Amino acid sequence: MDCLFCKIINREIPSDIIYEDEHVVVFKDISPQAPGHVLLLPKKHIGTLMDIKPEDAQIFGHIFKILPEVATMIGGDEGFRLVANCYESAGQSVFHIHFHLLAGRNFGWPPG
Repeated sequence: MDCLFCKIINREIPSDIIYEDEHVVVFKDISPQAPGHVLLLPKKHIGTLMDIKPEDAQIFGHIFKILPEVATMIGGDEGFRLVANCYESAGQSVFHIHFHLLAGRNFGWPPG
C-alpha cells in the first residue's frame, strides 16, 4: 500500500510521534496551523469517513477516549478544535482517516 500515514505507522517515514497504543498513533503536523497541532489516526487503514464500517466503531470510540489526554499534552486544557476532512473537496489530501487536533490559540467561526 502506498499510503503516507501507513508508512509513518510502520516507521518507514520518520515522524514526531507523541502518543501511540495498539489502535492509534498521534504525531505532530508537519505544517502546524496552531501552536499545538497533531494528527490522530487509527492504525487500521480506512480511506475516508465514508468508508467506516460497523466493526470500526470500537476504533473511533477509542480515539475519543484518548482525546482528552492528547489535548492536554498539546496545551488544549483551555480549549481545542478537532477537524476531520472527507474527500478532496473538503481538504482531505491523505486518504487515511485522520483528525487534526489544534490547540494553543483562539479560533474563529466559521472556520473557512
